[in-house]
Amino acid sequence: MTGPLKGIRVVEMVGIGPGPFCGMMLADMGADVIRVDRPADRRVGLDGKPLPADARRFDVTARGKRTVALDLKSADGVAQALALVEHAHVLIEGFRPGVMERLGLGPDVCLVRNPALVYGRMTGWGQHGPLAHAAGHDLNYIAISGMLGAMGRAGEPPAPPLNLVGDYGGGAMMLAFGVACALVEARASGKGQVIDAAMSDGAALLGAMFYGMRAAGHWSVQRGANLLDGAAPFYDTYACADGKLVSIGSLEPAFYAELLARLELDGDADFREQMNARNWPVLKRRIAAKIATRTRAEWVERLEGTDVCFAPVLDLDEASAHPHNVARRAFVELGGVTQPAPAPRFSRTVPEAREADREDSSVDDVLAAWRGDGRR
Repeated sequence: MTGPLKGIRVVEMVGIGPGPFCGMMLADMGADVIRVDRPADRRVGLDGKPLPADARRFDVTARGKRTVALDLKSADGVAQALALVEHAHVLIEGFRPGVMERLGLGPDVCLVRNPALVYGRMTGWGQHGPLAHAAGHDLNYIAISGMLGAMGRAGEPPAPPLNLVGDYGGGAMMLAFGVACALVEARASGKGQVIDAAMSDGAALLGAMFYGMRAAGHWSVQRGANLLDGAAPFYDTYACADGKLVSIGSLEPAFYAELLARLELDGDADFREQMNARNWPVLKRRIAAKIATRTRAEWVERLEGTDVCFAPVLDLDEASAHPHNVARRAFVELGGVTQPAPAPRFSRTVPEAREADREDSSVDDVLAAWRGDGRR
């Protein structure tokens, strides 16, 4: 294993969404992530159906991990989990508050066994509060953060932004950041601690700039009426002659001037007042009409790489073939599955994407390796 977290041992309690994504991020950075899963005959997908034998190959968030199968409803399974905890640096879990305690694997128990343990807890609503024990999903967590209400077109309800804002941005990445911070602190103090990562908290934090703009009077609570939410004609997506889409983000005056020049609109007096929001609907219709005169490929040839701030809107099949992504090696192929490469990049401790182990490991084998690596 390579990467800046080489030598860090992580126990990941099996879950869905942000927990596995956080574990993938840590594994990408070189951590030895051991996923504690249910016995094979109890593993099911989101639809409740048994997982196929090759499911791990398509589970990108499992990459770089080993899996041990434990029945945590049995005393022996809990004992084996605690044996892993005793030699780990990090534990991450994504159950509702109280579940790990009921299993006998709560932070009080684990920190007695391993006082330097970083115990990361990922939930939607947090470990306390009126909603702490309620069910929910990404869409609900970003709804109470204020972020979902800020997204979408004027006069339309917000569209679910996949599960990027709550599960991954406000959840997994916040937990990974918390784990990294706690590991640094533990190196100095020798003491572990518990991280309470709530997706509702994290999603709100992602909106810090917008809360500031709102307080300053520069952001409306009406959707589709602001600089960055699709109201501005110079910051939106447009359909081309072939039905494909392009994105334009010409915010700064110099970039806006470049856009007008390349769209042959620079001599039009209607476009001179860039920030006059009253004119935006008319200007947007005129830009849309202009973009609709050429195919996406023609606009790529004309605008890509310029200071217009332009990019084609690619689908999941197209993105990995874009020349910039190819040059950056932004995608890798593991087990025949094309997937995003680890990020960010490091100059010396270079991360590496690795396939998940196809077969379950035993706790004894994991512990033997951990005890033999010379690290506590």
